[in-house]
Amino acid sequence: MEQLSVNKFRANIKDFVDKAISNHEPIRVTRRGGKDFIVISAEDFDREIETVYVLQNNSLMNQIQDSLQTYSTKTGYKPSQEDADEILSV
Repeated sequence: MEQLSVNKFRANIKDFVDKAISNHEPIRVTRRGGKDFIVISAEDFDREIETVYVLQNNSLMNQIQDSLQTYSTKTGYKPSQEDADEILSV
């Protein structure tokens, strides 16, 4: 994560915001005597919120665990060729 002073951030705010958006990397802005803050794109923020939601949802985590188990043992659902063609719009 890139880290810079609030003065450097303020002087080049547009460039740093564009960089956070295009590189999908947060930027830590430090303030002397104050609390730091993070600049992150809205898209990346939304993704992080969704991740936290899934991790806190026991039902979804159980579904993921069950899916990993059936995948690793190859006991999951296997569509027929007709179903596969429909899924893939062939």
